[in-house]
Amino acid sequence: MSIRQSILVRVRIAFLCMAAISLAVVAKILYIQVLTGDKWRKKAQANGLAFKSVTAMRGNITAEDGSLLATSTIFFQLAIDPTVAEDEVFNKGIDSLSMLLAKHFKEKQAKEIKTELLLARQEKKRYKILVNEPITFQQRNIALTFPILREKRKGGLILEKTQQRLRPFGDLAKRTVGFIQEDTGGVVRGRGLEISFHDQLAGTNGQALFQRMAGGAWKPVGDGEQIRPEDGLDVVTTIDIHLQEIVDKALRKALIQHNADNGSVILMEVQTGEIKAMANLGKDENGEYSEINNFATGEIGMAEPGSTFKLATFTALLEEADVSLEDTVQTGNGTYKFAENAVMTDVKEGGYGKISVKEVFERSSNIGTSKMVFKYFRDKPQKYYEYLEKFHLTQPLNFQMAGEPTPFIKKPSDKTWSNTTLPWMSVGYELKVAPIHTLAFCNALANNGKLIQPIIVKAVKKGNKTVQEFYTKTLVPQIASEKTLRTMRTLMEGVVEKGTATNIRTKEYKIAGKTGTAEKVEKGVYTEKHYSSFVGYFPSDNPKYSCIVVIDNPKTSSQYGALVAAPVFREVADFAYKSYLMNNEFKKTVTINKPALIRAAYKPDIQLISNELGFQYELPKSSDENTDWLLGRVRGDSLLFANNKMLNALVPNVTGMSLRDALYVLENRGLQVVFHGKGKVKHQSLRIGTKVHRGDRIVLTLY
Repeated sequence: MSIRQSILVRVRIAFLCMAAISLAVVAKILYIQVLTGDKWRKKAQANGLAFKSVTAMRGNITAEDGSLLATSTIFFQLAIDPTVAEDEVFNKGIDSLSMLLAKHFKEKQAKEIKTELLLARQEKKRYKILVNEPITFQQRNIALTFPILREKRKGGLILEKTQQRLRPFGDLAKRTVGFIQEDTGGVVRGRGLEISFHDQLAGTNGQALFQRMAGGAWKPVGDGEQIRPEDGLDVVTTIDIHLQEIVDKALRKALIQHNADNGSVILMEVQTGEIKAMANLGKDENGEYSEINNFATGEIGMAEPGSTFKLATFTALLEEADVSLEDTVQTGNGTYKFAENAVMTDVKEGGYGKISVKEVFERSSNIGTSKMVFKYFRDKPQKYYEYLEKFHLTQPLNFQMAGEPTPFIKKPSDKTWSNTTLPWMSVGYELKVAPIHTLAFCNALANNGKLIQPIIVKAVKKGNKTVQEFYTKTLVPQIASEKTLRTMRTLMEGVVEKGTATNIRTKEYKIAGKTGTAEKVEKGVYTEKHYSSFVGYFPSDNPKYSCIVVIDNPKTSSQYGALVAAPVFREVADFAYKSYLMNNEFKKTVTINKPALIRAAYKPDIQLISNELGFQYELPKSSDENTDWLLGRVRGDSLLFANNKMLNALVPNVTGMSLRDALYVLENRGLQVVFHGKGKVKHQSLRIGTKVHRGDRIVLTLY
């Protein structure tokens, strides 16, 4: 046999051997997994082994400036397998361990802890919880220094990760942010953005091998993460936290003042449809106002709107008929009978008599409105309905938050349609819409007729990378003619200048809007309870924001929209308008003689405000231009600044900052913030420059 043939024979033999080994491995795998799989699974169960899901870190929900509206913080369940540690280690450390656990966590006395640990070791229990409440990352690090526990696995240490959902701003926008709950079957339910964007926020769960301990608890085997979870994405909202705070405060004050059942406010940017603030307040079980239900965009907020619906009615009238604002309507003595037991009334006792079309709208005359609609649409009610269809008032807006209802608008073909339906619909009765629907239509009047879909989420991000963006969507390019739109804007300005809402007129800027007051129906009968509202936009000569305010069942003598809801609109508008001016014409309207004392601030804000107000200021040298946060002091008429370096891995210096700025800086580094007092930060519990651990707790003292 030649050398070449000898080599070929050896290669073939080696190949056949490898093939045989591979086939044997495959056969063994099939034998174990298929033929005897049930046997081994039962054995694993008998030993208490099972693969269980490891929950992914849920993504953050933030305001548009990055302020955290909802975030998840890691906590740990501290436990021990008391049978693992060697006798010498256990006996030497048990007294100190018991004493330290009692001192730091204050759940039990040291003697009680020691007794329980000795008993658990004697009974060979494999799992014993040391602290009932989950502990923070910082507390975990402290516990790892305790005797026995510092031996980690050799000491029997068991640490199970859990996470808790936190809302740094408390009740602010709580219902908008929402919540989720998962039942034992894995079915997820919830409300608000948490459920609407659950798939993005939830991430992908991992998997780990766990062993069942005596008592039913599960102990991770190994590092507890055989398949690592993929953290959830962050949801960036359009919410402006400053405007949200003002909206909440103004609504809450009005609800308390009028002892109302509930209320809602939506503030929206006219051209973009971005919702800058949304508040929903109702009485909780303790009688306190809290964000518990979605009155602004949910089904629970559906109601007969009353006179704010006259916006749609007058738009339809102006589109359909050659109506002049100088035309007159006879409204009589305040009552008008359309049919037997169908009497329309006006608020003013004795009626308005003969008034112009313009006055009908400004004074919100039900009789004048319904008579005009009856005159022009009596023989063609379908045409009136078609206008409402065109205005997108008969269908949902497909808002980003789950739970938006379909408006209830009768059709002439419906069985419930009667001879009196048309006049009553024209003034906001025999139909139901949510506040978001009324606001969207009003916003279209301000937006040159373009009806856009409101949005509250602008992006989904993974870290700094944008995964998905949401843009303004046009639902109706032009809801009415230019002539009609101009006339409607004139009418809405008239409501505030000399109509039902003169109490919110201001010389600083112009407001356009419409009041609404509807009697509420209970068990098919109209009651003395009222649904008070105001919807409008500002500044009316160059609309920036649209807003709706609804207050349900005010119980004081003031129940009309002009007296109950409109003042809330004015308070919100004042703040928003001034904020808007700061970026446009602040120099022309504000004069400040001396700069306020500034302790700490964000560099772009300082540059903007100082430049706009004409302050002299000095920034640090050019080599430090990339520093965003500054420490400042006043010297004469100038502001002097030094760098406040903020390294991501170290605890930052937040002394002198406002609470809002401090929360933004600290929470973006994963710290859990607790604060006491009001004002600016006077003291922080964690030492500046020490290493940051996600989940650490920092206490701020304010003054």
